[in-house]
Amino acid sequence: MKRSNLPAEMTSRDRWMRRSALKRPLTVHGKAASSTDSSTWASYSDALESTAGVGLGFALGDGIGCYDLDHCFTDGVADLWVAEFIKSIPEPVLFMEVSQSGEGVHIFVEAPEGPGTKIRGDRNIERYTSGRYIAVTGKVFRV
Repeated sequence: MKRSNLPAEMTSRDRWMRRSALKRPLTVHGKAASSTDSSTWASYSDALESTAGVGLGFALGDGIGCYDLDHCFTDGVADLWVAEFIKSIPEPVLFMEVSQSGEGVHIFVEAPEGPGTKIRGDRNIERYTSGRYIAVTGKVFRV
């Protein structure tokens, strides 16, 4: 992951973890971490330097939320509704990336903490602003 891919609004916060191949949160020392226990989080640089697990994760909160769009690619191309959805997001967008599966998009936003939301049906969208963590890939997504 390139350091330049992620915004300072995220990299400046000590809300980072490592993640297992199954997307389970890990401390930088490889032990179980928690999306709600800040004692298990680390700085971005410490998480980046750690070799525990297979990648990074970010604990949502402190003004950072995420829309998680699942299964929104067809033949490697984002479905048409994705761009329209992104335009409709009311919060300032900080960063967008392709998810670990390669079939979804994470849209990190500036947002106050509040309850999570799930939209099901033709579109599988979740929005969280606290109490969750996102497996971060750093694979920039552009519309």
